[in-house]
Amino acid sequence: MTSWDEFSAAAPSLASRVRARFAAADSHVLATLRSDGSPRVSGSEIDFRDGEAYVGSMLDARKARDLQRDDRFALHACPGIEEGGDAKIAGRAVEITDRAEVARIQEGQESHLFRLDLREAVVTWVEDNTLWIESWHPGSWVRFARPDNGPAVRTELG
Repeated sequence: MTSWDEFSAAAPSLASRVRARFAAADSHVLATLRSDGSPRVSGSEIDFRDGEAYVGSMLDARKARDLQRDDRFALHACPGIEEGGDAKIAGRAVEITDRAEVARIQEGQESHLFRLDLREAVVTWVEDNTLWIESWHPGSWVRFARPDNGPAVRTELG
């Protein structure tokens, strides 16, 4: 399991840019899997607290049921804001079932709460006609550049 703090320690610059993109808007796009395996997207907020990243859900909402059945998720920072690039995180959503812990983090709201176990973080942006893709997975951090009409360049950063 990789917490937000562990990701931040492994790739501080990337983590800072990812978090800034999520802080730029309140609502983001959460992808989950339906019972038949097809994707579902829902609006969702992200909360950074105590070194972790969390998403919540109203009680018995479809996205909560999706995550209870299959914990894989992808969360895309509000794509309508272009400054700072395009950020995405993915991994496993672990439901917090202790009611006292949920109430503490959700500030008394009765809801579902999921701690995000990060398996991937990506920021993409365009600069000087070059598409930059910076990604992190546990144990590695890679930056790709794809110049127009040219081959991809790969740089290992950590």
